[in-house]
Amino acid sequence: MGKKTILAVFNDPDETLYGAKHLISKGVKIREVYSPFPIHGIDKVLGVKPTRISTVAFFYGLTGTTLALLMIWYMNIKDWPMNIGGKPSFSLSQNLPAFVPVTFEVTVLIAAHLMNFTFLIRSRLFPGFKAMNPDPRSTDDKFVMEIVLDDNKLSEAELKSLVRETQAIEVNDSELKYKD
Repeated sequence: MGKKTILAVFNDPDETLYGAKHLISKGVKIREVYSPFPIHGIDKVLGVKPTRISTVAFFYGLTGTTLALLMIWYMNIKDWPMNIGGKPSFSLSQNLPAFVPVTFEVTVLIAAHLMNFTFLIRSRLFPGFKAMNPDPRSTDDKFVMEIVLDDNKLSEAELKSLVRETQAIEVNDSELKYKD
């Protein structure tokens, strides 16, 4: 059996941000906010830690650069050396300026694809994964705030009255459908 939750539905991103600030100032812990697009500043209000995505992107870029240089070396020096325009074909370092565009493009291609797969897996959006949003309207035009009763020290009635003080258009009961 899942944990009992309260879902607050909002019409506007500014109302959602105001509601989150108001509830957190009253000591309410908000588990998640679902929205059809990012709300600027909501992660600071909820206390979400910054991600390490930039570090991962850097290492994916290094992987792409390494693979590009290995590919160029193998194709143009090891496997099929050709004298084109008088360029020497026995050293990658002497030919490197000519291969900068190819190296850049392969780096971007590999890093972008790996970042895409990482995002899909990390966000559980990969094909076959079950959707985690508690209200399907959060992908269209509504903003849904999820508050788990077990995470808060207040009773259900107190939490609902605090949520009603915000500009929520609906306050619904639900159960948490996924594991932490």
